[in-house]
Amino acid sequence: MAGNHSHKRETARRRPRAAFIAAPLAVVATGVAVSAGVAGSGPAQDLLTTDASVAASFVGGDAPERQLVVSRGGGERGTVQEKKAPLSAVDKLMTDKAVTAAVKGADKKLWTTTTLNLWTRPDGKAKKVGELDSSEKVLVTGRKAKGREEVVLDGKARWVTAGYLSAEKPFALGGDCTNGSSVPSAVSPNIQKVHQAVCAAFPEITAYGTFRSDGEHSQGIAVDIMVSGERGWQVAEFVREHYADLGVSYVIYSQNIWSVERSGEGWRGMSDRGSATANHYDHVHVTTY
Repeated sequence: MAGNHSHKRETARRRPRAAFIAAPLAVVATGVAVSAGVAGSGPAQDLLTTDASVAASFVGGDAPERQLVVSRGGGERGTVQEKKAPLSAVDKLMTDKAVTAAVKGADKKLWTTTTLNLWTRPDGKAKKVGELDSSEKVLVTGRKAKGREEVVLDGKARWVTAGYLSAEKPFALGGDCTNGSSVPSAVSPNIQKVHQAVCAAFPEITAYGTFRSDGEHSQGIAVDIMVSGERGWQVAEFVREHYADLGVSYVIYSQNIWSVERSGEGWRGMSDRGSATANHYDHVHVTTY
């Protein structure tokens, strides 16, 4: 019995000694692990978790505009900081300072040659905010980007598609006819439009032949515009250029014909019909739909 009692005391005395020896070894192991984590190529697991949680907070927000920068100074975990990405060329144009300077410096006006959409900026982030009518004189800043150019309306910068502003006032098709000429009210609406447009653009021309007994003239869908020489070609080209708006089917002048059906061939020569009038040297013939 005494021997058994002595054996238990001996065992009890040895356990603290084993724990005392193991403690320094644990400290050394911990130091080695920490050193290996710092010296390794990848960040510690808890730092990766921090990065992921911060990045997730930008989902659906301004993530493309910012970068996350990890600073490893000041401790094992480090800190996560935000760094703004450099401004794009368009964003530089759209800063308050740049826009204010452009609007203030605008001193030139141009005419719109067609109806134009108005945009808040020149790139894909733009929002449409209205339209600008054709033949409007508008202040321009001279700034262009992404196929658009900047105009000023009511003191605000707006952007329109480039290429549709002109220093000259565009012709307004179908303007006022002031020379007193007219065509019968019974002719087709398209013939009335042809007369109105040609009269407004060439007010010196006062003679128009419409109804007669033969062909398309008898139907009220043809008109002879009495003009000759180079001026005749100007009238013929004018009608051809605006054929869609005027409802024109074909034009004949100076023994040449142009038609919608064969528009890709341009002006085509015609056979000789025997006289200046028959060959359309003294007038432009227009047939409409």
